[in-house]
Amino acid sequence: MSGTNGSVAAITPNDEYEILCDGDNTFLRRYNTEDGTTVLVDTELDGTTSYAPTGPVMRCDVEQTSVANPQLYATIQRQTGAGNVTVVAGARSVTLIVYAGSPTVAIGGSTPVTLAAGTSLSWSVDHGGDSGEELQDGFVFGGVVGSDFLVTTTREV
Repeated sequence: MSGTNGSVAAITPNDEYEILCDGDNTFLRRYNTEDGTTVLVDTELDGTTSYAPTGPVMRCDVEQTSVANPQLYATIQRQTGAGNVTVVAGARSVTLIVYAGSPTVAIGGSTPVTLAAGTSLSWSVDHGGDSGEELQDGFVFGGVVGSDFLVTTTREV
């Protein structure tokens, strides 16, 4: 019908999942919301075998301690034309934005992969400090004639 508009809302079940821990065990918790009521269902990681927590339930990463306010330092480097930007292993984050050309990226000594203009890539970790989380691989971004790209990194001091 011409000139009519509107919307239809259908009430459907909504399932959300979270992996939790209860001491030494890891399990899957499904939050099922239907008709305004939320029902919790705990299963083993296979998603079907019932599971009953045996200790205090918490997010698995709660046990990881990290420095409350670790100091980070950042770098930024723009490469135009031929040349390499090398990021050694141990960064907390690496981001690449390709403005022009067809630069390459090699991760951890792998075969370089050609990237197209407009590509944006990021690698990062959540926890540093005492947890010691960092990117284990180094990166080599290779510029060729006509390349224009930007690489930013963060590292824990």
